[in-house]
Amino acid sequence: MPRSRITIRDVAARAGVSHQTVSRVINNNAPVSDLTRNRVLEAIEDLGYSPNAIARSMAKGRSSMLACISPNLTDYTLSSIIEGAEREARKNGYYLVSSSAENEQTFKDLLKELLKSRRVEGLLVINPYVDSRYQLINPKTPAVFIGSHSRLKTISSVALDDFGVAKEATQYLIHLGHTRIAMVTGPRVEDCTLDRDHGYKTALEEAGIPFDPSLVITGDWTATSGYEAIFQLEQQGELPTAIFAQNDRMAIGVLRAARELGLSVPEQLSVIGIDDMPLASYFDPPLTTMRQDMVEIGSQAAKLLIHSLEGNGLPREHLRIPAKLIVRKSTCEEK
Repeated sequence: MPRSRITIRDVAARAGVSHQTVSRVINNNAPVSDLTRNRVLEAIEDLGYSPNAIARSMAKGRSSMLACISPNLTDYTLSSIIEGAEREARKNGYYLVSSSAENEQTFKDLLKELLKSRRVEGLLVINPYVDSRYQLINPKTPAVFIGSHSRLKTISSVALDDFGVAKEATQYLIHLGHTRIAMVTGPRVEDCTLDRDHGYKTALEEAGIPFDPSLVITGDWTATSGYEAIFQLEQQGELPTAIFAQNDRMAIGVLRAARELGLSVPEQLSVIGIDDMPLASYFDPPLTTMRQDMVEIGSQAAKLLIHSLEGNGLPREHLRIPAKLIVRKSTCEEK
């Protein structure tokens, strides 16, 4: 009989006991004689029966299910975070379901479905402040925020050290001799954008370089917004000698626009991003960037959530994961 078709009743028939007795052995939730237990265990081994883990946990009053809700599932950064969370959950005997919610209403509907219909025990929420979705979470619901600070006393958070990564990226450009450094930011509603903005300004201040607000262009994480940023800077007059884009996709847009304007990268314009997305080393020129470990961020978030579920109310934590400078050919010393 194929293993996938083996049921608890097959085990019961082989052991000569009721299926309720097999259930008691599997879940270890009621007395069973040693003789009967051994017969059941032998039958399980002979048949190759694998108890359904979800069914077992449900019998114990738990689902062992976690959920991760992300603004989308297609972005490389977000999908890598989910991958890390799923690995950590599986390692600890939990299942992770992931869903996308592009707006608050979808988030609200998902929340209701996941917490009630599927009996999810805890939530991982990526970019909870992309809108007001964070307000929809009951403070009593075990949850961890990813990519943002938590304003709620009961919720922990895990994110890239956005302040530190932006400061280091800007300091690297300053080290190369650049003093006219522009920045393309993400949406201003997101914590990471504001923290990276702060890191950029701090690096300039510590180097004695006056902050010029005209050199800061607001983007939306897309390559298109990076592409358009250079043309906005060009319309303002003198172009910068270096651009710090707050993610790699916007940096790619910057590279494309620079080519169209006839600017040589890095001789006339140095460009640095954040993420180290898989194709960053294949761009023309290969992109200098700050590598963030998205898988580790997801893993740490899942670990915090599991600890809170099993640790009887551990104090909330806020973990910040550092990044690593990856120097390639899109940056050089100012000529």
